[in-house]
Amino acid sequence: MTRALHHVDLWVVDPATATGEWGWLLGELGWEQDGSSWAHPDGTYVFLERSRDQVDAPYDRMRAGVNHLALTCDDRAHLDRLRAESSAHGWHEMFAERYPHAGGEQHTALYLENSEGFEVEVVVGG
Repeated sequence: MTRALHHVDLWVVDPATATGEWGWLLGELGWEQDGSSWAHPDGTYVFLERSRDQVDAPYDRMRAGVNHLALTCDDRAHLDRLRAESSAHGWHEMFAERYPHAGGEQHTALYLENSEGFEVEVVVGG
């Protein structure tokens, strides 16, 4: 079966910081690093780069554009471990008071934000 999403390019302000933050999270979710990109076992990849023409304005996911990425993990134990370790790797938990059902009672997920304001939703299952 052809994968649904080929790749995502994320333009970041500080590639070194972004590599540490994204690298930890994607690695924990089974993605393999190849330089400044990470590939999922299904072939989908995420690439981090800084544009030569980039204006250093703060990222705002509430503006038009991509609001967040939703990635999957295998089970609730994995999700709980990511939650416990995320702050040591530059991620801040969002909606902590409603964990793990901030997206609704039938939806088990962890919502994280990194130092540049990128949001990631890690969902149990597919």
